[in-house]
Amino acid sequence: MNKQRQAGNDITTLAEDARALMAATADVAGEKVAEARNRLALALESGKEIYSQVRDKAADGVRVADQAVRENPYQAIGIALGVGAVIGYVVAGRCAHNCD
Repeated sequence: MNKQRQAGNDITTLAEDARALMAATADVAGEKVAEARNRLALALESGKEIYSQVRDKAADGVRVADQAVRENPYQAIGIALGVGAVIGYVVAGRCAHNCD
């Protein structure tokens, strides 16, 4: 969850920096600067759309997983127990080889 929050913060910071750059270059004349500003504006819009789509798909995935767990609680507990056992076995095996 922290990685998601950090990624969201990073994206927000990047967008704010890009907007600040566009504002700082607003009075700069020149064809190349205008072209770069247009490309940056398009990239920002594209980034917003992609971020929105990814966020919506993630939310849909969470809803589907939640519904599946609520409809099949015992199977979900069994799967979680099995995955936990496998992870524990792998970690214990590594420790046995590396902790000597």
